[in-house]
Amino acid sequence: MKKIEAIVRHHKVDDIKAALVKEGFLGMTITEVHGYGRQKGHKETYRGAEYQVDFVPKVKIEIAAKDSDVSRILDIIAAAARSGQIGDGKVFVTDLAQAMRIRTGETGDSAL
Repeated sequence: MKKIEAIVRHHKVDDIKAALVKEGFLGMTITEVHGYGRQKGHKETYRGAEYQVDFVPKVKIEIAAKDSDVSRILDIIAAAARSGQIGDGKVFVTDLAQAMRIRTGETGDSAL
């Protein structure tokens, strides 16, 4: 099992969700996050004063997946989130040691 974490733009979340559901991948967790990478933030103007915003708002999507589904999920996320501009985001994949469905007690792949 793997845990997929995608950091993406807010307005791309619905596109990513729709694309994943269309391909039969259900279940994800969404978190509002702030960070910066190569963008290094941006400047905004409020009441005539310009100020630097160091952390850019993004959304983190977390998905627990079977090993055999990971490459397909990555392709779907990349296609739905890509705009070609700086700040499209990143995707991280890590090993997931265990999963358990609380309601039934199922573990491993069957819990996903």
